[in-house]
Amino acid sequence: MSTSFSVLLAFLALLACHGHEAAVLERSIFLKESIRLLGEILSTQVSCDKTNVTNVFAGNETGTDMELLCKASTVVFESLSCHKPLKGIYLNLLHIVTKSTSLKAPCPVAAGNTTSLQEFLRGLHRTLQRVAKENL
Repeated sequence: MSTSFSVLLAFLALLACHGHEAAVLERSIFLKESIRLLGEILSTQVSCDKTNVTNVFAGNETGTDMELLCKASTVVFESLSCHKPLKGIYLNLLHIVTKSTSLKAPCPVAAGNTTSLQEFLRGLHRTLQRVAKENL
């Protein structure tokens, strides 16, 4: 009986490790795709690039990366009407945040510092690159 329990325990441990690796790989894919999409979006100009949005990247030394990405998903969602290609970014951020933490995107964003949509997207691009590098 104890041998079968040991085998079962080892099997469950292997499954748990494989699940974690799969989750990290999946998150990595969504991060890379978001970085690629943002690169394309940033290389084009649209009329709403100068629109003011909340700057969730200003003074965010206390939050986690996932909290920051969750707040960024809210800003992206609010900008969908002016910039349709952001839909892919929004969906990827939702997936990254909901699979990584107990946060339920979109997260509330307090009114505060604002920046242009273009600068916000550059900040999001840098943040995603940093998070992707840390997850390697």
